[in-house]
Amino acid sequence: MEKLISNRSDLQSVPESYILPPGTRPGNVQVSIFESIPVIDFHQLGTDKAQLIKQITEAAKEFGFFQLINHGVPDNLLHNVMNVGKEFFELPSEDKASLYSEDARQSCRLYTSIDYVREHVHYWRDTLRHPCHPLEEHIDFWPQKPANYREVFGSYSVEVRKLSLCLLDLICEGLGLKSGFYEGELSQVQLMTTNYYPPCPDPSLTLGLPKHSDVNLITLLLQEQVHGLQVLKDKQWLAVEPVPNAFVVNIGHMLQIISNGKLSSAAHRVVTNNKVSRTTVTSFIHPSSTCHIEPAKALVMDFNPLYKAFIYKDFVSTYITDTQERVSPLERYKFQI
Repeated sequence: MEKLISNRSDLQSVPESYILPPGTRPGNVQVSIFESIPVIDFHQLGTDKAQLIKQITEAAKEFGFFQLINHGVPDNLLHNVMNVGKEFFELPSEDKASLYSEDARQSCRLYTSIDYVREHVHYWRDTLRHPCHPLEEHIDFWPQKPANYREVFGSYSVEVRKLSLCLLDLICEGLGLKSGFYEGELSQVQLMTTNYYPPCPDPSLTLGLPKHSDVNLITLLLQEQVHGLQVLKDKQWLAVEPVPNAFVVNIGHMLQIISNGKLSSAAHRVVTNNKVSRTTVTSFIHPSSTCHIEPAKALVMDFNPLYKAFIYKDFVSTYITDTQERVSPLERYKFQI
């Protein structure tokens, strides 16, 4: 528990173990504030579905990210889940201690940085992570404090899963795949994380999260009105402007592979600030660990897939190491042309 960065509020400077090498520090990199990721109105589902599919598909190809407004998840639920997530990290240490673990196999787990024991540099972030589908199999292992945590996060996880699967169906249509292609094993697992980024004495020296792309299928992130997320496009970091009650949606590696490279699992990172904390709640849709992954046959022309077939757990086993070593996890699964 003493490793949690949120428990070290007395820090006047960035500890040496959190300082990035000079060439990778965010203070050295220019960020564009004039261009950002597309904002898509989900209300079009009932008025102009074809246009909605076109916008989602184009954003997923060009940026790998978009923000979604008027998505149907109630505003009060969004506010409640964010407030409860923040309350969790404000609890006394003794109320969180039983959840802290450095064992990635623990189901409901509170931890800090990414892989504190093995990583060369730590990251300015604490995380609560747990599975949430099927809800009845996991909810009894979630935090009991705050008192309404299970009720609020249970309702939220159901709503955000429903929205994620709807988006996957729309992406199916945009790619020319059969409706329901991503059902079953391909979208079986849902993980929920609440990330807490405390104020940092010198944001130019460290990151909340390093440059990476998500391993999973699709990610829906709910964020406060605090800047932090940045997306890489054309070798330029774009600051993602927080939009009230919007979801930030991004494409994971599995969607890029299944789409045979038509969609982009864009790199992104999180910067810190020295004034206020930042909290996010993120839902990840994953395949089952034993799911067979390969480019969709309908998208492979003339038997020319870009990626080799594999079992999902095998990809995951090398993903963290590759990311930490700044190697694209996709490279080992690409066919050499």
